[in-house]
Amino acid sequence: MASCRSARNLSSALTKKDSTVVIINPAESDSAIKVAQTINKIDSQRVQYSTFSAKLKIDYTDDKGKKFDLNAYLRMKKDSAIWLSVTVPLLGTEAFRVLITPDTVSVLDKINRTIQYQSFDFLKQLTNLPFDFYKLQDLFIGNPVFLDSNIIAYKESDAIISITSAGSTFKNFSTFSNAALLLQRSKLDDADITSSRTADLGYQDYETFGKVQFSTKRNIMVADKTKLDIGLDFKQIVFDSPINFPFSIPGNYKLK
Repeated sequence: MASCRSARNLSSALTKKDSTVVIINPAESDSAIKVAQTINKIDSQRVQYSTFSAKLKIDYTDDKGKKFDLNAYLRMKKDSAIWLSVTVPLLGTEAFRVLITPDTVSVLDKINRTIQYQSFDFLKQLTNLPFDFYKLQDLFIGNPVFLDSNIIAYKESDAIISITSAGSTFKNFSTFSNAALLLQRSKLDDADITSSRTADLGYQDYETFGKVQFSTKRNIMVADKTKLDIGLDFKQIVFDSPINFPFSIPGNYKLK
């Protein structure tokens, strides 16, 4: 009964906020079949790769409004490791080196000469998003995140397809280009109606790399009690080439 009430509340809220969408009902209708076909096509177009590397320009604004301009090199081995080397342009030198595995985050702070090891929950707390390792790599590679199989609304126009899903964590309102089904935006609202947490993920400037359509510019906004904004600009993009993850720790570094 509680689940039914939650579903009714969600449908009611969705109708008020997105009055132009079409609620999918019943499940066996022609509209539902079309939606299922669209979702299957989106899923089949997920970026497939073994390794990935790129240079990143990062524009970061913290919850106090302070802005940081950073450069980074990103390397990923699918389902195994994410490696970042972060440089502060004003310092002109590498400031941090980060190695992320499915269960551990290791941070080498070259400014303060420290090394720290954290569980993956460290990143969840930092971003205020319930990421696991696999969602984080999807975010970097440009695959949809938090797009649940429970599709509750769908709208199609000449240019855009809009899909709303309701998962256990977020209601996800995502838009895709109609022609190629390239992800344009995902707006995430917390499924818990007592929470104000929301996130907005934007994907722009797609370029072709072999069979891959890759968004080279991203905007990420997360807001709850605090707010952070991140802009990502990808350059020097390479798929499926040999990579390594250098992470040597100097003897004079202290454990944090």
